[in-house]
Amino acid sequence: MSATTVTQNKRRRTGRRQWAPYVFISPFFVLFTVFMVVPIGAGVYLSLTEWAGLGTPDFIGFDNYARLFQDPSFGTSLLNTAFYTVFALAVVLPASLLIAQALNARGLKLRDLFRLVYFMPVVLSPIIIALIFGLIFDGEYGLFNAVLEALFGFGGISWLTDPLWARIVVVILVLWRWTGFLTMFFLAGLQNIPRELHEAAEVDGAGPVRRFFSVTLPQLGPVTAFIAVTMLVNTAQIFEEPFLLTQGGPGESTISVSMFIYRAGFQRLELGYAAAAGVVMFLIVFALGRLSISAFGVGRNR
Repeated sequence: MSATTVTQNKRRRTGRRQWAPYVFISPFFVLFTVFMVVPIGAGVYLSLTEWAGLGTPDFIGFDNYARLFQDPSFGTSLLNTAFYTVFALAVVLPASLLIAQALNARGLKLRDLFRLVYFMPVVLSPIIIALIFGLIFDGEYGLFNAVLEALFGFGGISWLTDPLWARIVVVILVLWRWTGFLTMFFLAGLQNIPRELHEAAEVDGAGPVRRFFSVTLPQLGPVTAFIAVTMLVNTAQIFEEPFLLTQGGPGESTISVSMFIYRAGFQRLELGYAAAAGVVMFLIVFALGRLSISAFGVGRNR
């Protein structure tokens, strides 16, 4: 065998070794392109068109976006979604952390039972949850009004037909449904914190509150960032709770951005207009997600 042939064979083997890693990771990029890049690109293009689902979309440029920011219904849906999101981050997140801290306490009896009870709302069907909450907060025959009347002598609150109280019922449902789910993540993070850190802080004279803020919270930074972004994304796309409980009403007092997109796309068949609202929501959620990650210090050099 000549030296030229040997050299060529070596080059072929080297080329195969160089391309082998790309062959193994190529399925991910293929699936990512097909199921992420292409749909996102199609959605962005669709947002620049006028289309009812049949025929050829008519390209209209940024008219959908101009109309969108002049639509009072979209503004209402943005405000409602912001209200749900702020409530989730300001109330549900701390409540989940405190419950996880309590469940992680040493010597707690019936720990597994408490975990099951807190996690149960996550596995229940949203339809069942909405029916139960509808019965509890019914303005005429609801359980909550009956309890208020028996204890305080009044109970005629129109929970689901008054705009303010309807929003409150939706956020109560969000609190009840998602607190247990986030608690499990916080509990897993707490169990991964070395006890030596708490013991060292205790030796230095730090009390429970000081240890919580000086040891627990810094160690939970990545977990908290993950939970915050997860809750942000889920709440920004909230649909089931207001749709099943109030149908977005009374009026549009509880409508969310996802419900606005649903109405525009599937009830009025304005798919381009609905796609424009979806693009705006994606950009807002993406920006807020990046801010949340930065706020909790994830990715910074230590």
